[in-house]
Amino acid sequence: MARIVITEPMDERAVARLRAAHDVFHDPHLVDDAPRLLQLAGGADALIVRNRTQVRGALLQALARCRVVGRLGVGMDNIDMDGCAARGMQVFPATGANALSVAEYVVTAALLLLRGAYQASAAVSGGQWPRAALSNGREVAGKTLGLVGFGSIGQTTARLARGLGMEVSAFDAMMDEDHPAFAQGGVRCAGLEEVLTTADVVSLHVPLLGSTRGLLDAARIAAMKPGAVLVNTARGGIVDELAVAAALKSGHLGGAALDVFEAEPQPAAPHFEGCPNLLLTPHVAGVTQESNDRVSGLIADRVLQALR
Repeated sequence: MARIVITEPMDERAVARLRAAHDVFHDPHLVDDAPRLLQLAGGADALIVRNRTQVRGALLQALARCRVVGRLGVGMDNIDMDGCAARGMQVFPATGANALSVAEYVVTAALLLLRGAYQASAAVSGGQWPRAALSNGREVAGKTLGLVGFGSIGQTTARLARGLGMEVSAFDAMMDEDHPAFAQGGVRCAGLEEVLTTADVVSLHVPLLGSTRGLLDAARIAAMKPGAVLVNTARGGIVDELAVAAALKSGHLGGAALDVFEAEPQPAAPHFEGCPNLLLTPHVAGVTQESNDRVSGLIADRVLQALR
């Protein structure tokens, strides 16, 4: 019987499956108790984390007998992949399990931000009638969605967007124009600059790497189509948040939805105050009841298999 340590929230049904075969310690708040986490790590044969647990440095050193790390999500920037490999530790992400949740978030954000009429509840309930001011919203049908990154989430987003009548272009540094995913999804393969300058909605779906950190800087945001909407559900470090705020206030960007931030949890951010048509959410695009079931179940399966 192996020892499994789970440091962040995981669906209890998946935890119960793990407990049926192994000794499991699950504390959704363990990530916030570093001394206790380091102590428990020493006896762990498997570690299961979300995005906040940093599997590197002292924690990686403490995982003396760990054989497998399960990641309840797809981003791997909180895990030292080379360090895990050097120790013979397998790392399993929940690839594809939350793609639909993120894709629905992106398409919903595009609808909200292009239409621009869904934040009028307070005004209308207070006796105002801003019909004229809200009558210039835009439809998504016929607009172009530009995807930066065309993996599982990007492809699912493209499918939903095309169902609403959007045209879709995509750039992926790891895929050439002959990759079958483009033709299968009815998506036009384009260069990064073309995607950014021609899309009405730009959505980011790339990991945070040295090559993608600061990818959407002030210059690239300034090059975006006037009135375009930006959606970032990838990682905060990919986008210059100050430049986004400035572009919203100047009117160059028509809207922005940011689910991820350079620092998480996001501290007070005065630069976002007064930004029009801005949607901020706390890294929840990929987290729904259904996706949590899928993600947790998938990682439980992979950890159980690896421990056999």
